[in-house]
Amino acid sequence: MPAAEQSDRFSRGLRGSPPDVKLIFAPISIAAGLLAGFAAQKGFDLLWSAFDDEEAPEPDQRDVPYPKLIAALVVEGAVFRLTKGLVDHAVRSGFARSTGRWPGEERSA
Repeated sequence: MPAAEQSDRFSRGLRGSPPDVKLIFAPISIAAGLLAGFAAQKGFDLLWSAFDDEEAPEPDQRDVPYPKLIAALVVEGAVFRLTKGLVDHAVRSGFARSTGRWPGEERSA
């Protein structure tokens, strides 16, 4: 195989996410997701305590005012999405620094 073709195959491997990289990254991603969920729940509880002295309402509770329920769900969703997104990106960045391969999609130009 010519050197130029080998070099091209090597550089393509570093940019993409071949199946072996996905398999190696999967358990790391799952563990990070669980930890991010736990951290997000603690963060939401802390943030909610700044709004109200009571615990955040849940949809299965009978006499919850809709405005309070909506506020709790919106804040909880935002905290979870933000935390999980930041943790996921940080874990992917760390994985890429250690392996030289990005475990996901490249940003399109």
